[in-house]
Amino acid sequence: MPPVPKCLLALLPLAGILLASGCATRTGSHANDHVRVFETNNVVRVEFDGQLFTEYHFRDVSRPFLYPLLGPNGEHFTRRWPQEDVPDEEHDHPHHHAFWFAHGDVNGVDLWSEADKAGKTVHQYFLEQSSGPDRGVIATRNEWRDKDGKLLGHGQETLVFHRPKGPERIIDCTFTVFASQGEMVLGDTKEGTFAIRVAESMRVMQPKNQPGRGHMVSSTGEKDGAVWGKRADWVDYHGPIGGKTSGIAIFDHPANPRHPTWWHARDYGLFAANPFGLHDFEKRDKGAGDLKIPAGGTLAFRYRVILHEGDDQQAGIARRYSEYARSK
Repeated sequence: MPPVPKCLLALLPLAGILLASGCATRTGSHANDHVRVFETNNVVRVEFDGQLFTEYHFRDVSRPFLYPLLGPNGEHFTRRWPQEDVPDEEHDHPHHHAFWFAHGDVNGVDLWSEADKAGKTVHQYFLEQSSGPDRGVIATRNEWRDKDGKLLGHGQETLVFHRPKGPERIIDCTFTVFASQGEMVLGDTKEGTFAIRVAESMRVMQPKNQPGRGHMVSSTGEKDGAVWGKRADWVDYHGPIGGKTSGIAIFDHPANPRHPTWWHARDYGLFAANPFGLHDFEKRDKGAGDLKIPAGGTLAFRYRVILHEGDDQQAGIARRYSEYARSK
């Protein structure tokens, strides 16, 4: 289905929910569009000054995702497998597609894995693809379905790509869940939710339990494996990429449900914010982490992702989070 302009979306009510407002969607390109967003070869491509940064994959996939995430010199910040098969990468967790949003228990349905019984996040249409001098936007409407195609609800993803300042890359993400088919329960499981699979060279632990050169640091001072299952405003995962230290920070917005979130961040490279897995993270009773969205209701999650040079201290991540936390 072709992109749907925002000015038409107000005409498309869904279970009593008004989908969007305004008519400011702009596609195409202008000479001063330093951030260019355009559809090509079944992906939506994001370029900074003509240089590839990432691509949004939405056709024939288990859920939409971004891949690759490239630095200013073309260095990969995420694992390349399973999108590409390159030497010296582990082939574990084939559902770890670089940069994605999904959850392992939606009304009892697994939307996280790619097991036989798992459901899918299915692209419905684009709300926006826009380029500009300072930022570009991809916004999309998705259907959440079980393995038999039954509709569970809807999701909306809005990704804002900011014009780089030096080697830094910033993505602001808003993931909105719509309980369009009745009450929706985001269930208590560690398998979720907003996630990145970092480059293999950044791992804290390498294959065969060998120590790596990467590190995780949280806003509360937890480090490496101790980050897992703890709450924090932000976590930074950094390590060697292309011969120098670089990192990825994820910020949990203060307005998010259950802020500060728990972190499903693993020493083998999984890096995820998950506010639902209380049974796994804190050994509470099963179901303690369930979050119910009433029929017709919505729930939004906001994150900022920063790709940076150096470690968390050199990149000023604590200061940058304080600035982000004051944003509306």
